[in-house]
Amino acid sequence: MTNDDSSRTSRLRPVLSRAEHAAGVQRGDLVERAGYLIQPGCRLSQIVSGRPPGITTHQWSVATRAQLDFVVCDGDGYHPVFAVDFVDPGGRTAHQQRDERMTDAVCAALGLELLRIESAVLAPAGPGRRIVEYVLDARRFQEAGRQPGQEPAAETPEAISVISYRDIIGRLPDGRTGYVNDLGAVARARAVDAFVGRQLVDPLLRGLHASWRDGSAEGWAWLAVRENLFLFERVRIWPHRLQCGIEPGRFVEDLAAAAIGERLKGLELGEPNLRERDALSRELHLLRSRRAEMAGEFAFEHVSFG
Repeated sequence: MTNDDSSRTSRLRPVLSRAEHAAGVQRGDLVERAGYLIQPGCRLSQIVSGRPPGITTHQWSVATRAQLDFVVCDGDGYHPVFAVDFVDPGGRTAHQQRDERMTDAVCAALGLELLRIESAVLAPAGPGRRIVEYVLDARRFQEAGRQPGQEPAAETPEAISVISYRDIIGRLPDGRTGYVNDLGAVARARAVDAFVGRQLVDPLLRGLHASWRDGSAEGWAWLAVRENLFLFERVRIWPHRLQCGIEPGRFVEDLAAAAIGERLKGLELGEPNLRERDALSRELHLLRSRRAEMAGEFAFEHVSFG
């Protein structure tokens, strides 16, 4: 660690002192996972000890009021390692987006890695903690395959280990053999059940993803409910300095599939909002028109809603 790195991380306070932990003090629903502690619902002001250089008073005032959905801390000193924040695009105002950018700047100055997930369905109170645990497990798997002293590589398909955490095959909850670390596995099983129950015209959950030059990625997932009507979910992620453990494009596509799984729960209560084929085809055309903004090749030219 460089002196600059040490200066940044020294401004991060532990969520729990050793004495508090030994005494069994609980703060919220603190969870242990893979040698780390997961603290839900934590204000940034609770884990920082001072304004870092280069951050304005206004940025600091806004960011320290930010509520982080989850903060992951190391298991030794309980110091923050990274944070995960969920945002709903439907209620996201321009003012909130400006506040998020200020929070991003402060987290960068503090050396705190941050994963922001934008979804209308995925939320902290639902599958949020499971997603955080998934990132921890994937990171641990990736680190186990790294040579001693080797620095983390960029999470491209070529840089991820030959056997990716996402590609591990085992027994699924329904007894089938498949990718046990596919976050969309439950959704795919639900889609088959819904098709058997004549709630869908096609049981196949389809998807795509795109990675952008600004470091973000987005994933799409959809199911045909009627002849020209689809369940559709789009999820975007911003992994600010965070190694997710798997390639971000694949991760966000699986998150979109998981969001479809959450939507499928609503089929029993009544038909949810559906998207028309023509509208989705127009969105796909617009996505393809942005190839110049993408990082790498777009691998879904064959996809259509026709």
